[in-house]
Amino acid sequence: MGSKCLRYTALTIAIIGAVNWGLIGFFNLNLVALLFGSMSWVSRIVYGLVGICGLYLLTFYGDSDTISEQS
Repeated sequence: MGSKCLRYTALTIAIIGAVNWGLIGFFNLNLVALLFGSMSWVSRIVYGLVGICGLYLLTFYGDSDTISEQS
């Protein structure tokens, strides 16, 4: 169960990061900087978490159990 919770948490954080990048690309609006300040320690933590979660999600490509769970 812990692994499933970690997967959903990482996926949620990565989606938040993707939405932020979409806002930057389409509207030039950085939501993280707007909420927490431009490169404040909180925004650096948010960016760092998004990056770590993205790296963790890369491991799903080689995980056949993850693919078979979705079918």
